[in-house]
Amino acid sequence: MSADASGERAPVDYRFTLANERTFLAWLRTALALLAGAVAVLHLLPLDWSDALRMTVGLTLTVLAGVITVYAPLRWYHVQKVMSRGRTLRLSLLPVVTTFAIFAVCVVILWGNLR
Repeated sequence: MSADASGERAPVDYRFTLANERTFLAWLRTALALLAGAVAVLHLLPLDWSDALRMTVGLTLTVLAGVITVYAPLRWYHVQKVMSRGRTLRLSLLPVVTTFAIFAVCVVILWGNLR
């Protein structure tokens, strides 16, 4: 971010602000989808799973949805602040954590169905 003639920082380009907002909303949609999956596993689908498997998958999806719901607004605010100060943005670990958690759920489901 460059400074103008008066030495003040120029405002953040609205396209970057809106892109940050879209990313925030995408994370919230992801959390809602995970929560819907948890509800389906725990209460709606007639699965022939053991109670332990059903609870493990449902609670894992619920916890991941909660983590994303808490993290998303914090990340949105942090990115806005970094952009307004013209600093370098660090990578987020949440995509990696989400990927591994969903992979773990897939492994648990496969393991539970093969037993």
